Amino acid sequence: MSQSPRTFSLGYIDDICRLRYFDASISTNPPIVDYKTVIGSDEGVREWINHTQSLIERIAFIRITHYGGFWRFTSDLASKDSAYTQLALAAHTDTTYFTDPAGLQTFHLLSHTNGEGGASLLVDGFRAAEILRQESPKDFEALCEIKIRGHSSGNEGIAIMPERSFPTITTEETKPGQPAKIIQIRWNNDDRAAMVSLGLRDVERFYRAARKWTEILRRLESEYWVQLKPGRILSKP
Repeated sequence: MSQSPRTFSLGYIDDICRLRYFDASISTNPPIVDYKTVIGSDEGVREWINHTQSLIERIAFIRITHYGGFWRFTSDLASKDSAYTQLALAAHTDTTYFTDPAGLQTFHLLSHTNGEGGASLLVDGFRAAEILRQESPKDFEALCEIKIRGHSSGNEGIAIMPERSFPTITTEETKPGQPAKIIQIRWNNDDRAAMVSLGLRDVERFYRAARKWTEILRRLESEYWVQLKPGRILSKP
């Protein structure tokens, strides 16, 4: 496989609820915990996440989707989805076409025999959103206000859209005088549905903001690349 899907990670937890952002420098010391530690203690689960089905079930139940719950895939177009190809994908969040997107996804590389490439890209979406807020408040405001839909289609009998539109960046109010807290990122340009319900002004605002947003995501300091090896598991929000 020449290129694995690129994904967002929304920071990581270093205490029970304290979120820390990351950038490319995390490659020198990524948060890793041994499988036995995760399975054997609650502290290991809080510290980080690492091994396959038994690990996932140690953390929470496995959510069933139209792909299944726990499944294997490769670049064979068994499903008509870009993840089943060798195409390079831009940084994105998955399942934007669900009203309630997946909370945690786990990938386990089983084989890479005679393969080339396949490095995975992680980008901290929360960090990128904070940079956008600082560098271009109007664009940040646009991605918080303008609601769009994702969709999944192409496979026979499958056409999925959320029950309503959602903004790219979801925030919630905090204390008076403090900036709103970022609580969710929804960004997948390949799964974005047509914006037929938006007026021309909002379409223009969205594309202007999306251009700046994409530029931040593609900065070298935003990108953490990791080459998975058989037996290594990657978990991401």
